[in-house]
Amino acid sequence: MKNKAPRNKTIELTAKEIGQYAKKTIKLSALVDLSQVLNKTICQDAFKALDFLPANSVDLLIVDPPYNLTKNFAGTIFKEMGLDDYKVWLDKWLKKTVRLLKGNASIYICSDWKTSIAIPEIAGKYFLLQNRISWEREKGRGAQNNWKNCLEDIWFFTKSKDYTFNLDAVKVQRPVIAPYRDSSGKPKDWIDDGQSKFRLTHPSNIWTDISVPFWSMPENTPHPTQKPEKLIAKLILASSNKGDVVLDPFVGSGTTSVTAKKLGRNYIGIEREKEYAAICEKRLEMAEINPEIQGFENGIFKSRNS
Repeated sequence: MKNKAPRNKTIELTAKEIGQYAKKTIKLSALVDLSQVLNKTICQDAFKALDFLPANSVDLLIVDPPYNLTKNFAGTIFKEMGLDDYKVWLDKWLKKTVRLLKGNASIYICSDWKTSIAIPEIAGKYFLLQNRISWEREKGRGAQNNWKNCLEDIWFFTKSKDYTFNLDAVKVQRPVIAPYRDSSGKPKDWIDDGQSKFRLTHPSNIWTDISVPFWSMPENTPHPTQKPEKLIAKLILASSNKGDVVLDPFVGSGTTSVTAKKLGRNYIGIEREKEYAAICEKRLEMAEINPEIQGFENGIFKSRNS
C-alpha cells in the first residue's frame, strides 16, 4: 500500500486486513431466519443470496446496481451491454426482491441518465412509481464533445399505496432573505437561532447539496461508484423508522449499511467482492466510534461542502 498524503483519509485495507474483516461476513446456502442475517454483510453474488433471505422482512430497499457501463469492480469487470440485455439483467435480480418486502415497503433504485431509460419499465412491473429524484454529481471529468455528465437519478417506488414518508425528517434548511415578523415581533415561518436566520422547507426531487466522496473525506473508499452517506441518509430518514430493516443487494463498500447503522436502523448488505465487503465491515466498525454523517448535523442537512 502506498504512503498517503497527510490529509488523505481514504479507507484502504492491506491483504491481511481484507482477510480479517472478510471473516466477519457470511455466505448463505439455504433459507434463513431474519435473525441470522440482520446487521450482517453477505459476501456473495446477489443473484444467489436473495433467494435465501426471509420473505416479508424488509422495510426499505435501496439499490445502487452497476450502471450499464464497463467498470472494473476490484478486478471483476462489468461489461456494457445492449439496452434490451440490460433490462433482462435488471429484471432477473429485481423480481427476486418482491417477496422480501413488507406490504408498506419503499424502494429506491439509483441510475445514471442512460440507465434511467430502463428503470421505470422494469421496476414498474412490480412496484408503484412515486417519483424520480435527480441529484447533481459535481465530481467527474469534463467531456470534449458533449455536455459533462453530472446528473444521476434515484427512482422512488413503493410496494403499495400504504408507505412511510417522514417529511419533517428531511426538510431543507434555507436562509431567509426577507425575514418577516408577526405583530408581536416573532419570526413568521422562519427560525432565528442567534447565528443565522433560516426556514425549513419541503424537500424537492432536485438535490444540489450532495458531495461525492473524495480523498479528504473519512468515508471515502477505493470503490469506483461509491455513494455519499448524506445522499443515502435522506432516503433512509424519509422512508423508514428506527428499528426498520434496510436491504441493499449491491452494497459495495457499505454506504447503505453504515448509514442505516448510524441512523438507528437494521441493515442487510450483499456484496460479491471480498475487498469491498471487508471495507464495509471496517466502516461499520468505525461507525461505532464515530456515528457522524458529513453534511448532516443536529437533524439538519447542510449545504454542499459545509
